[in-house]
Amino acid sequence: MKEIKAIVRPNKLAQIRKALMSLDGFPGMTISQAEGCTAPSRHGPVTSIKDELTDFTKKVRLEIVCPDEISDLIVACITDIAQTGHLGDGIVWVTEVQRAVFVHKTTPGGVSEPRRP
Repeated sequence: MKEIKAIVRPNKLAQIRKALMSLDGFPGMTISQAEGCTAPSRHGPVTSIKDELTDFTKKVRLEIVCPDEISDLIVACITDIAQTGHLGDGIVWVTEVQRAVFVHKTTPGGVSEPRRP
């Protein structure tokens, strides 16, 4: 299982969501608001305190836990849509998930968990 996290421009969210929802086996996602900035060396020197304090840009964070088989397709879908060719398009990273449990079902990947006393 993989966890895919992506930070993208908010204006790309609707298109990304539509594309992901059309994928067979897409498990769903969590969306949250984020703010961020790139490394200072990419922008050049900060010229004023105002620039330093207002350097954060509104972004959207997507979090997806999915089977290994679909993870590359999800990453490709996000990056293809999110890419504008400009600084600040975002980032996508993938990590291994050892275990995931659906709270409402108390099942990890469809297998029942023993109930705690």
